[in-house]
Amino acid sequence: MSTELLLRFFHFVSIFAIVGVLVSEHLLLKPRLSKKEIGQLAKIDGLYGFAVLTLLGAGLTLWLGGFGKPTEFYTENPVFHLKLTLFISIGLLSIYPTVFFLKNRKGNPQDIVDIPKAIFWLIRAELLLLFLIPILAGMMAKGIGL
Repeated sequence: MSTELLLRFFHFVSIFAIVGVLVSEHLLLKPRLSKKEIGQLAKIDGLYGFAVLTLLGAGLTLWLGGFGKPTEFYTENPVFHLKLTLFISIGLLSIYPTVFFLKNRKGNPQDIVDIPKAIFWLIRAELLLLFLIPILAGMMAKGIGL
C-alpha cells in the first residue's frame, strides 16, 4: 500500500469520525445532564480531538509532503484557503464545549448540571460548517479556484 493511499485513508476516516462524534454529541446533549453523562461526553469529545489531530496530520502531510498533487495546487487555490478557514473555525467553535465538558465532569456522578444553550448552538454551527467542507473539496477536485 502506498504512503499516499494510506494518508488519504486516514484523512477520510478522520473526517467520518469527526462527523460521527459531533452528531453523537448533539444527540446526547440534553438541557440537564448528570456529571456521569458529562463525563461520557468528555470521553466522546476526546475522540473528536484525536480525529482532528489525525485529520490535521494526514492533511498537512498530503499538502506539504509532495504526495499526489503538487503543493502549489493547494497553496495557490483560494477554495483550499476557504476550506482551511472553515476547519479552523470549527476548531475554535469546539473550544467552549470541550472546556465545559472537562470542567463539569468531576464530582458526584449523580449531580445534575444545566447545559448552556450556547453549547447546543456551537455544536450545531460546527456541524453546519463541517458539511460545507465536502462541497469545497469537490470544487477543488474539479480545479475550481485555480
